[in-house]
Amino acid sequence: MARILIEACVETLSTATAAEAGGAGRIELCTSLDVGGLTPDESLVVACRDRLTTPVVVMVRARPGSFVLRPGELKRLEGQVRRMRGLGVAGVVLGALTPEGTVDAPAVQALVAAASGLPVTFHRAFDEIADQAAALERLIELGVARVLTAGGAPTAWDGVDRTAALVRQAAGRIGILAGGSVRAHNAGALVARTGVTELHSRTPSDSEAVRALVRAANAAPGIS
Repeated sequence: MARILIEACVETLSTATAAEAGGAGRIELCTSLDVGGLTPDESLVVACRDRLTTPVVVMVRARPGSFVLRPGELKRLEGQVRRMRGLGVAGVVLGALTPEGTVDAPAVQALVAAASGLPVTFHRAFDEIADQAAALERLIELGVARVLTAGGAPTAWDGVDRTAALVRQAAGRIGILAGGSVRAHNAGALVARTGVTELHSRTPSDSEAVRALVRAANAAPGIS
């Protein structure tokens, strides 16, 4: 199995640099993590872009609360995606649902088009979808690069069996990024149980804690 990539979820330049120093393979930059993450200020995006060599992906989300878009929000998000692409980020993280709790395919299609080839991650709005198998196929059709999920559960460990099923279903057609209270104490077991090759974790400012997470994830059986 390939080496496990750790995506570090951060809100500041200092935590981003600590994550890079600790060996994170990708940085997800956002603000307001207490409400699930929102679009960060462009000045922070530029600072991280200029200081880091690790790829930086950026959350694009207009407000906390429901993932059902309000009138006018799609245009706002499309504009944010285009601005982030112009700033040279490595990808964007986004999601939209219908009132019925399914993938809002027209909105996601428009946002993928706005990204214009930039990799798109569908965030944990995915975990509010009842039929995740059908949703995964729809996201593949829409050109989404990866899905961040805890398998429909509050934490990645709680949803380990569903995530494993999603990995099998994906069969390399889309990335499955396991997230939700991923820490050094459970990273190796998550990899072993699910078969994921990428883990997402909210990152402390201590680079050694990130280093411990990277070590633990890559200590799972079969990791070379």
